[in-house]
Amino acid sequence: MSNVVIVGAQWGDEGKGKIVDLFTSWADVVVRFQGGANAGHTLVVGGVKTVLHLVPSGVLHTGKKCFIGNGVVVDPEALMEEIETLKSRGLLSDPHQLVVSENAHVILPYHKRIDAGREKQKAIGTTGRGIGPCYEDKVARRGIRVRDLLKPESLRERLSARLSEANAQIKALGGEKVELEPLLVQALKLGKRMEPYVGDASEKLAHEIERGRAVLFEGAQGTLLDIDHGTYPYVTSSNTVAGNAAVGAGIGPTAINSVIGITKAYTTRVGNGPLPTELNDATGERLRSVGAEFGATTGRPRRCGWLDALVLRYAARVNGLSGLALTKLDVLTGLDDISVAVAYKLKSGKTVSEFPSDPDLLTDAEPIYEQLPGWKEPLGDLREYAELPDNARRYVERVEQLVGVETIAVSVGADRAQTIVRKNPFRHV
Repeated sequence: MSNVVIVGAQWGDEGKGKIVDLFTSWADVVVRFQGGANAGHTLVVGGVKTVLHLVPSGVLHTGKKCFIGNGVVVDPEALMEEIETLKSRGLLSDPHQLVVSENAHVILPYHKRIDAGREKQKAIGTTGRGIGPCYEDKVARRGIRVRDLLKPESLRERLSARLSEANAQIKALGGEKVELEPLLVQALKLGKRMEPYVGDASEKLAHEIERGRAVLFEGAQGTLLDIDHGTYPYVTSSNTVAGNAAVGAGIGPTAINSVIGITKAYTTRVGNGPLPTELNDATGERLRSVGAEFGATTGRPRRCGWLDALVLRYAARVNGLSGLALTKLDVLTGLDDISVAVAYKLKSGKTVSEFPSDPDLLTDAEPIYEQLPGWKEPLGDLREYAELPDNARRYVERVEQLVGVETIAVSVGADRAQTIVRKNPFRHV
C-alpha cells in the first residue's frame, strides 16, 4: 500500500474534508499534520453535515486510526468539544482511535486575546483563534505543549513565566489580561480530559507504516496560504505544502508516495489579500450563492472568481502534485460560458504565464482568460466520468492540460457519494 498526502491547491476551502473522507475508505490511518482550529472541513454523509476543525476527517469511518501530529497547534477546549460532539453521535467511542501528539503546541486564552487585538489594528483576515501567536511561541521556544498539560508543577512555572510578557502585549492591544490561577485550573482540567488520547504520535505512526498500513496525510488551508510559499503576508502561520507532512507528523519524507491537490472548479478565498480572478459582479455572487461559499469556521462570505491555471501550476510545482481532485464542478452548471485564467498582464505591461514569486505584482495583475462552453445538464446523480456532459468533460480535460496533472476525482455534489473517482491514489505509486 502507499502513503498519500492531500493538500489544498488554492487559498483553502477547496473541499479537502470531503475528499479525505472519501479516500479514507482505502486508507487505514489519517494524519492531520499542521494548522489548528482555524481550519474547518465540512463533510456530508448520508445527508448529515459534520464540520471538523482538529480531528482528522477519517474519524467518520469505523476502525480508522486518526493522528493529530506535532505540527498542529491544538486548542484543548475546541478539541474536547469536538470529541464530545463526535461521541454523542456514536463516533470515537474507542479513545485508541485518536492519537494526539504530546509534542503538539497548545493554544491558550492569551494567544486568542493577542490575535484578536492585532487583527483590530491590522486586518490580515485571521480567524482570531490564536493560531499565529501560538506558532510564534513555538518558534521562540516559550510554547506550552500537550505534554505540559499533564505536569501540574511544571505547567505553573511555564505559564507564570509566559503570562507576564503575554499580558503586557494584551494590555498594549487594549485587551483584558489573563489571570494565572484560573488559567492553570482550566488547562489542567483540559489536560486530564485529553490524557486518554495523548501519546508519542511519531512512534505510533512509524509502527503503522512498518506494518504496511496505508496512511493518508491531511493538510489544512491551501498552498497559497503557506507561510513561505503563499501570498505573504496574507497567509496562515504554518507550512501548508506537502513537504511539511513529514515534519508535522514526525516521519521521514521517503514514507510519502504521492501527493493529491484539491481544487475547486473555480477559485475562492476568505479574508484579505490578492485574488487576481475575483469577480465582483453577478457571476461572482452566483458562484457564492450556488456554491454556499461561506467559511466553515467563521461563516464569513468567500470571495469568488474564475479558476486560475497559474495558481494550480504553481501548486503543482511546490507540492509535487501527482494528481488533482476537482470539487464543486456542479456549481458551474447553467453558465453559458466558463473562463479560466491562463496568463496575467502585469502593471508593467509584461505578460506572464507562471504565478509571480512577488505577491505585490498580483495586486494589479489583469487575468488573461480562455473561454470554454458551459453545460445545462445537472450533475449530482452522475457516478461515471463518461456520463458527464461533453462540455463538462472538456472543462476537466482542459484543466488537466493547463496544469499538467491528471484529475483522479471529480466532485459533483456535497455528499460523499457524489464523487466520480477515476483512480484510487493508494493503488498507484
